[in-house]
Amino acid sequence: MVIGSALIELEIPDNDSLKDKRRVVKSVLARLRRDYNVAAAEVDALDEWRRAIIAIVTVSTDAGHAHSVLEKAVAGLDSWRLDCTLAGYQVEIW
Repeated sequence: MVIGSALIELEIPDNDSLKDKRRVVKSVLARLRRDYNVAAAEVDALDEWRRAIIAIVTVSTDAGHAHSVLEKAVAGLDSWRLDCTLAGYQVEIW
């Protein structure tokens, strides 16, 4: 069994409140879960208006497949979200 995780940092530049941030993050998490079949949660920067740290995790029998799923999820997030930008990410495979 292989476990893969990605830590994603998002910047939300035109955000004015935590309520607006929650709307963006909730939408991102739902789409990641639906489109890529991964577990996803906001894990850090919870009280910051213009930044979100999201973790996604997948389990597979093959390290290459786990890495591929995570890379596709990050690339998809970067392409379909216009109200936030990908500031960086880090992938780990165990």
